[in-house]
Amino acid sequence: MKTARAAWRRLEPVHGMIYFVPEARRRYAELGLSGHAGYFASRGAAFGPASAELIISTFYNFNPAFVRRAVAGAWDATTPQQVLDARYTAAGEALRRAGIHELPALDEVLTLTHRAAEAARDHGQGRPLFAAHAALPWPEEPVLRLWHAQTLLREFRGDGHVAVLLSEGVGGLEALILHAATGDVPVGFLKASRAWPEEEWADTLERLRERGLLDGDSLSPEGALLRRHIEDRTDRLALPGYAALGDTGCERLAELASPFGRAVLQAGLIELG
Repeated sequence: MKTARAAWRRLEPVHGMIYFVPEARRRYAELGLSGHAGYFASRGAAFGPASAELIISTFYNFNPAFVRRAVAGAWDATTPQQVLDARYTAAGEALRRAGIHELPALDEVLTLTHRAAEAARDHGQGRPLFAAHAALPWPEEPVLRLWHAQTLLREFRGDGHVAVLLSEGVGGLEALILHAATGDVPVGFLKASRAWPEEEWADTLERLRERGLLDGDSLSPEGALLRRHIEDRTDRLALPGYAALGDTGCERLAELASPFGRAVLQAGLIELG
């Protein structure tokens, strides 16, 4: 399980950069999607003309009012296929800017990641974002095939994570605040990108303190235990894809993935502000 998690985490920047790069913002703006409308429409376009309510449900931790405002009129301006095309074009442009296409292990990393993503397709029940993206055709270009494969593995894991949060009774804003309390991601970035009103954030923060999950703004021992349980369960639910690689394949992918994630970060493709 640890090697599968390492393989995912080290390669995850290859997918995650699409939410930050100027190439994506520019391509979405050309379609009439400005600001966060591009993010919600591009990630939700695999569903077709996704409603705000579907995005709120599957994306999980965004302020619903914020999503409704951002998505309003998106599908009057453009079509899901146009948005998907723009997303793939932007992904290719950004990854080539990072030099991913020149890394010597690209073919082997792609083979392993593709195998894991294809294996995950046999376990798509209850994973709506993954299933929608898994129904999309595979790109031809190796860099885009790698991006698509890692996107599938990310959404597969993400759907499992939402299932764990639901089973543990942790709502979207609660999950966000508990994540912020780990210190892994700047609180300011999470507040700005998820757009919950400050009053709701403060009220939820206080409720989590009353439940004994927070000590001030940090995780309490009970909160840390819950977070570890959630992450461990998420790791287990993400295993079906990586199980196809076996321990040796996961170790190999984890080893080879590091230069790919590092290239993305060194090129400045992910900026949390």
